Amino acid sequence: MIQYNPRSWLSLIFDVYSRYVIKMLFPLMFFVAAFTAAFCFVVVDVLEWHYSGTIAFHSILGVILGLFLVLRTNTAYDRWWEGRKLWGGLVNDTRQLSIRLDAFLPKNMKEERTFFRKMISNVPFSMKEHLRDSIMVGELDFVNEEYKERIIRSKHRPNIINSILYERIMSLYQTGVFTGEQLFLLDKELKGFTDIIGACERIKSTPIPYSYSMFIKKFLFIYSITLPVSFIWDFGYWSVAIVLLTFYFLVSVELIAEEIEDPFGSDINDLPLNELCVKIKRNVFEILTKE
Repeated sequence: MIQYNPRSWLSLIFDVYSRYVIKMLFPLMFFVAAFTAAFCFVVVDVLEWHYSGTIAFHSILGVILGLFLVLRTNTAYDRWWEGRKLWGGLVNDTRQLSIRLDAFLPKNMKEERTFFRKMISNVPFSMKEHLRDSIMVGELDFVNEEYKERIIRSKHRPNIINSILYERIMSLYQTGVFTGEQLFLLDKELKGFTDIIGACERIKSTPIPYSYSMFIKKFLFIYSITLPVSFIWDFGYWSVAIVLLTFYFLVSVELIAEEIEDPFGSDINDLPLNELCVKIKRNVFEILTKE
């Protein structure tokens, strides 16, 4: 995720991200520019057609397209923001679980504190890699070889890590370390881990409907291709620059929406999951580390 100062106008206007978008769109922009120039040459120079009226249908299409793009952007941002709220909830749940375990566990149970310190820290890292369809385990802290084998073999590592946490807490309850009331309080945050990963999976596995996405792209293409009709009689070859600029802004909006509708990836506008995982680990270690 890009960190920036929203009050710095110059840095935002001339930011390198604009060049990144232009680079991605360059083949399409080249085609639109070449098509517009060829259209101008044929209509104005070869056929010598002249039209002094107004082209009203593009104004109507522009209003409709604007409504579609607003809806598209809002839908994509809602998915991005829901993902951020879910990970904000994960930050709170890991902190609260660590605080309660710190209060419930006797100070001399260093082995148990080490176990929970490592396993709770594994929760966000396993979620991040699971949502990115990755099999990396290098960021995880393994308490012992038995747990390591269980986690590595698993196809859904967040579930296994949560299951291991449940098993350890139930074992401590059965041995009398935790009371029934304490077990009930700890269950809330553990259940929250499952709810969060399930909600993130719902966002990831439910993209924008195909027909909706296809129709917007088709509408954008047709609108851009027919734009020269509205400008060539008034602006001549300057229509190339006007059409190119209009095309750039319209398609950039769709490109940004595509990028943020799956907020758990590694694109530059996706959620800062790496930083959030490190923050959670640092907080958990600070809470459960007792000298």
